[in-house]
Amino acid sequence: MNVIWRTLLVMLTARRRVSREGRIGPTGISRIRLTTLPTDIDLLMHMNNGRYLSLFDLGRWDLLVRTGLWDVMKERGWYAVVSSETVTFRKSLELWQRFDIESRMVGHDDKAVYLEHRAVVGGEVYARVIVRARLMKRSGGTLTHEELFSAVGYPDGIAEVDAWVHDWAAASALPPTRADAPSVWN
Repeated sequence: MNVIWRTLLVMLTARRRVSREGRIGPTGISRIRLTTLPTDIDLLMHMNNGRYLSLFDLGRWDLLVRTGLWDVMKERGWYAVVSSETVTFRKSLELWQRFDIESRMVGHDDKAVYLEHRAVVGGEVYARVIVRARLMKRSGGTLTHEELFSAVGYPDGIAEVDAWVHDWAAASALPPTRADAPSVWN
């Protein structure tokens, strides 16, 4: 609930942009403009590190709506879940600072799609996150890429995911939900 009003506003604005400008391609870059609000900052008076991930979600909503994928997912009972993400910080966003969130799909593997989000000020990257997301069916199970791409088409021009992203995804993976995952500290 912490960014629900921003989410609704982003989705409404994205719908208006689609009506005015048309959809962006599946590998296109979506951009939204935000301002660092008092609810986003920590005691050091810059954006709280945890808030970045919540605000990058806004970029993901904009991307889903503006590519048309949101409508397909809603119609077919599909949804996405983040299975892992990694964030790198370069500069701090200060109170009342305006910034853009840039979002795009950067690739896929046999089980997930990968997205990149950036916090950008004046063309300069302040923070970046790589997200690994799985597409699920409300009826149960994981959506295959064949089902996804038959519904929305295969995105032309999608690059191979960088090798380090595959390595990161494998190294940070937890056991599947039906396997044991005891909390044992070494």
